[in-house]
Amino acid sequence: MRWRAAALVLALAFPAVAQPVTTAPSRNLVDGLLNALRQAPTEDAAAALEAQIRAQFLEAASPAVRLLLSRGARELSEGAPGDAFDSFEAALDLEPELLEAWRGRARSRAELGDTPGAVRDLQEVLRREPRHFGAWQDLSRVAEGRGDWKGALAAWQKLLEVDPRSPGAQTRLRDLRRRALGEDT
Repeated sequence: MRWRAAALVLALAFPAVAQPVTTAPSRNLVDGLLNALRQAPTEDAAAALEAQIRAQFLEAASPAVRLLLSRGARELSEGAPGDAFDSFEAALDLEPELLEAWRGRARSRAELGDTPGAVRDLQEVLRREPRHFGAWQDLSRVAEGRGDWKGALAAWQKLLEVDPRSPGAQTRLRDLRRRALGEDT
């Protein structure tokens, strides 16, 4: 809560810092990169495109929100999902359209055991950008975590529509098929 309040104070005190820097060319660039991702010839090429797309998703954030997203990611990696939730929540208070803030909050909710909340946040990401490969990956992992192998497989198959060469994707697909359908592949 402390960081959320601090972020709101920062936004009120320095409104220019809190304003998103979204531009039309950025959206066009994301569309082009997502189209290229679908055509990536190798896993290495797909990984490079994924990194560029993630950078573009973050490019839309103001500096204050980027700081909150970075803090939230660090808190998740340090095993503090409650603090991470607060950081991502504060980012959403400042920029409710930012996909990576929704995704980060979903990941923190999943770590806190709030599976329905995590799914709702990931669905919000996918409502706003149906080609968000990271959200499909996360949705698959959330379904897997609750033992919903068919749901995990379905989400992974949607990922493959967007990112067929995602690193390790075919291995995971075979594993999910085996678990969900009992198929030996």
